[in-house]
Amino acid sequence: MGKAVIAIHGGAGAISRAQMSLQQELRYIEALSAIVETGQKMLEAGESALDVVTEAVRLLEECPLFNAGIGAVFTRDETHELDACVMDGNTLKAGAVAGVSHLRNPVLAARVVMEQSPHVMMIG
Repeated sequence: MGKAVIAIHGGAGAISRAQMSLQQELRYIEALSAIVETGQKMLEAGESALDVVTEAVRLLEECPLFNAGIGAVFTRDETHELDACVMDGNTLKAGAVAGVSHLRNPVLAARVVMEQSPHVMMIG
């Protein structure tokens, strides 16, 4: 088998580089690089793809720069409604949460739905 790699993106939306200072751009690059490095080290240590993707998304959720978790865009009512989904490619089991507003890491909840409930998706 070839070398495993990880690829991530920093969320939906369009942030023009022309509107961003060099310092801001470097913060994004550094944060994304740190998350990729963490995931790559996990892969090299033999961690499962599911564990790696869960951790990468959790780290994105923890970073206020990205449209996930604590950095998510506010709703019209100035609240957060977050979604997350995970899937195990080996078993084809999946878990998701949608419209959650009181969870710091929706990806961890999605993983619990997949691993510990008979459901695929929970909302609210």
